[in-house]
Amino acid sequence: VLREIARAHRCDHALALELWASGIHEARGLATLIDDPRQVTRRQMERWVRDCDNWAVTDAAAFLFDRTEFAEAKAHAWSAHRAEFVKRAGFAMMAGMAVHRKELPDEIFLRFLPSIAREATDERNFVKKAVNWALRQIGKRNVRLRRAAIAEAKRIRKLDSRAARWIAADALRELTMAT
Repeated sequence: VLREIARAHRCDHALALELWASGIHEARGLATLIDDPRQVTRRQMERWVRDCDNWAVTDAAAFLFDRTEFAEAKAHAWSAHRAEFVKRAGFAMMAGMAVHRKELPDEIFLRFLPSIAREATDERNFVKKAVNWALRQIGKRNVRLRRAAIAEAKRIRKLDSRAARWIAADALRELTMAT
């Protein structure tokens, strides 16, 4: 229903800001669907990510933010953040960039791998799932990144952490299926 409503209001930055400011869950979801990523500012991204308090709005915001010119820098910064949904947003942006941003070079995604390994021991469910998601999506971009993601998953698997072992096992299962 929200996607149908959004079609009539594509790239309406002013309306997106108003909808987000309402604080209503569905309105915030709609805001992420209609905002224009070319008009999103760093300040807006910081305000909105601080408002994220559930996985659905966090991921929706990340899928808007992953199309901004600040996406790589924010993904790196937020991946190291202490707050659960800010950290999830960083990794959701990495996953989203891997899917949505076909024009980006492999080097951007290779630079995400150390952040993925660094945070793989975070036991919080919404974080560990996002870390895993980022690793898998990066690995699905092409053969070079698949090899790099598999190698990273093998390193992560050796960490002394249940979360890390789960992330690695799940990523390896998916990334090695077709190889």
